[in-house]
Amino acid sequence: MEKYIKLTGEQFILVLNLGSSSLKFAIYHHKTMHRQWSGVIIGIGKSIGSMEVTDSHQYSALPKTEHYRNIEDAGTAIIHWLKKIKKYSLISAIGYRIVQGGADHRIPEIVSEKLLADLNALIFLAPNHLPGELSLINTFLLEFPDLKHVVCFDTNFHKDMPDHNKYYPLPAKYKDNGLIRYGFHGLSYEYIMHKLHQQHAFIDQKKIIIAHLGNGSSMAAVTFGKGFDTTMGISPMGGLVMSTRCGDLDPGAILFMLKQNDITPEELDVKLSYESGLIAIAGTGDMKELLNLSGDNQQAEAAIKLYCCQAKKFIAALAASIGGLDILIFTGGIGENSPEIRERICGEMDFMGLKIDRCLNLRKEKVISDQNSRVSVRVMATNEECMIAMHTKNILAPVVDDEPTYSSLSIAEKL
Repeated sequence: MEKYIKLTGEQFILVLNLGSSSLKFAIYHHKTMHRQWSGVIIGIGKSIGSMEVTDSHQYSALPKTEHYRNIEDAGTAIIHWLKKIKKYSLISAIGYRIVQGGADHRIPEIVSEKLLADLNALIFLAPNHLPGELSLINTFLLEFPDLKHVVCFDTNFHKDMPDHNKYYPLPAKYKDNGLIRYGFHGLSYEYIMHKLHQQHAFIDQKKIIIAHLGNGSSMAAVTFGKGFDTTMGISPMGGLVMSTRCGDLDPGAILFMLKQNDITPEELDVKLSYESGLIAIAGTGDMKELLNLSGDNQQAEAAIKLYCCQAKKFIAALAASIGGLDILIFTGGIGENSPEIRERICGEMDFMGLKIDRCLNLRKEKVISDQNSRVSVRVMATNEECMIAMHTKNILAPVVDDEPTYSSLSIAEKL
């Protein structure tokens, strides 16, 4: 007979965020949304990886070095870590970030057999993301089958874009089959807007561009508090040039590669996703390394210049799309942490009322715009894990907050 226990004490939400280069995880208090633990596993699939965990007092344990062969290994390592966290053993739900859910799956939803079947059928839309994300879900479903598992889609933020920004100029049959501009990094954009609403009473009246710059980079234009336009399209390969992704290409360039190199679409996908972008120009896609090399290395300087010039063009294009610009926000690993990249991008943008204060930028202040700049330029830390936890709580709120809930086993008892 299955054993049930009443969850009456503190309850927590586990968040799993599989990115392009890491697996982030966190535990949030279900009611207060206070983050109790956060961690990251890097080096998945490489000879040496590491796992680092930080508690709510910002104390970081020494990174644990290990060989993580695949996503399953990384997920299992988190499960083993959970065995040791007796105080936070009552996990009420697990929330996941999913990059792509197609046209029919945008808003957060509880994992079901039908949803998993639908996502498996959509792997062709995100072949570099969905397989790993589905593998992670399956790893935790097998370990914790009686918990609620909630998926949150990166495309949800962009679902209300107007038709002229959403659809490609292609025959209607392609649109009907799901070939549209979905946009990505939506959980990051949603978090930034959530924080802006907390800080400003009339933020919905502002025209905003959010630049999420990292290994994967994109921008979103926001007006009336909603996503209006974005740089990525049907896949996370489009838009700005990125660490290992090509960004926007002339369709003729893709046809050229297919015809001249006699390669399959799958091989082309690998080239455009993992062998293009900054790494193709300079041999590395790591922006810190590129900046360190740029003084003596022409290829590194060329890669940085291309990245920043493209960012300038997209800022101007998105501003034109929404008819002006009041606030420019830098976020993401590069956007938050690289004053030099921010300065290069904002340089010579006075023509559109955008100018940063070099001293404020170097001091890494939250507002870095010059006092005479018409555009407010800000730096904000994003937190996709927080948004996943909030969505997970909200989708379960009628059950968990209003009445006692039951689980077959707490994590502590199960393990």
